[in-house]
Amino acid sequence: MPNSAKLIFPPFSPRLKESDGEKYIWDSLRRKWLVLTPEEWVRRHTIAWLVSYKGIPELRISQEYPVNVNGQHQRADIVVVDESAKPYLLVECKAPEIAIDNEVVMQAMRYNAVVGARYMLLTNGKQLFCYEHCNGQYRAVKEF
Repeated sequence: MPNSAKLIFPPFSPRLKESDGEKYIWDSLRRKWLVLTPEEWVRRHTIAWLVSYKGIPELRISQEYPVNVNGQHQRADIVVVDESAKPYLLVECKAPEIAIDNEVVMQAMRYNAVVGARYMLLTNGKQLFCYEHCNGQYRAVKEF
């Protein structure tokens, strides 16, 4: 994956290992090894970008944030909270081969109806879309 999936995010140097034919990537926030899937590759790059280029403190980043949508237990990939611990940014990551289409936008909107973040970021590592939620509506923005 590191050589085959070129992403729009700035490069970073993740810790990688292989064990029993399976590739793993180090999650520095949760301090554990994770199976290196295409979606995880995008998530690690997104988090590195949020921390290194957007200045978000690691302590404000939550992964696999629990979301109860119509009685169904779901998980948002990443939720960033503000200084008051209120959700500020919801991030939905997809594998590079998954298009950021209307279905992905609707999924993130369903999650955010519960989470209540001001911004929503959708990425597959090749595309990045940002929306601001204001007055009950979403509008595309270039930056959050």
